[in-house]
Amino acid sequence: MKTEALTVRPSADEQLSALGHAVIATDVAGTVVAWNAAAEQLYGWPAAEAVGRNITEVTVPGVSQQAAAEIMNALREGRSWSGGFTVQRRGGQVLHALVTDSGVHRDGQLIGIVGASLNLGDAVRHLMERSSDAAVLIDEHQVVSYASPAVANLFGWPVDEVVGAPLTDRIHPEDHQEFAELLAADPTRAERVGELRIRTDASWTWVEVAVTDLYTQPGSQSVVCNIRRSERLARIEERERLIDAVHSEVLQDLFAAELELDRALTRAAPPIAARIDAARDAVGRAMATLREVVKP
Repeated sequence: MKTEALTVRPSADEQLSALGHAVIATDVAGTVVAWNAAAEQLYGWPAAEAVGRNITEVTVPGVSQQAAAEIMNALREGRSWSGGFTVQRRGGQVLHALVTDSGVHRDGQLIGIVGASLNLGDAVRHLMERSSDAAVLIDEHQVVSYASPAVANLFGWPVDEVVGAPLTDRIHPEDHQEFAELLAADPTRAERVGELRIRTDASWTWVEVAVTDLYTQPGSQSVVCNIRRSERLARIEERERLIDAVHSEVLQDLFAAELELDRALTRAAPPIAARIDAARDAVGRAMATLREVVKP
């Protein structure tokens, strides 16, 4: 049976050029047959050089080859695909994009693929910059591809040092497993919110982290983490600080009382000495109980 090839008419080329998204059309073998102006800007390849090349040569880095094969299988089965996808610009720069791929069929046969994409950071930046939370976008390796200005305002993190580094570098090692569980997609969980410790200056601070998949469709590899200080844990920490302070102060007062009783005992007559000794024993028991129940 003869396989029909996907062709793009000149009028369609003009329409593609007018779109703000990078739009690329390929045949079933992956050869580029159309490449609009936005694709030139996003990927750095002029249309004249991109058309005729295989799509994997001009947009797909090595880390995304397996994912690209899975997307192609979905398209052959008649399913479109949308999600976050790691792409590559001319020169090797890797960036994260929002991608939607759809198959082009004729008489029930797949004859080509049309994909629309845009820079992921550009897509979400305006929303994330307006948030009072610190918002970061991470990929499947937990590497930050975008961080809102609030990361500096809330936690003192320089934005240029956060982007390009794993977010786990700033999470307490004992909380890495909790963070991994938050990132894991779980349809049974109504929300994915947890409390973790993050590094701020030279100390650790409890924060609340809410995780949202950028796309709900299978295959999405990018998530947004909204981070804010945990008011609940901050109140608990403050109560613990006050308890420690009171504990220390009461112990000092009891110790001073014990010393005074010791001095009084040396001068007291025998009938009073017995009462002082009993009081001293009571103070000692109170100190022991306080040390046991409220440990510093």
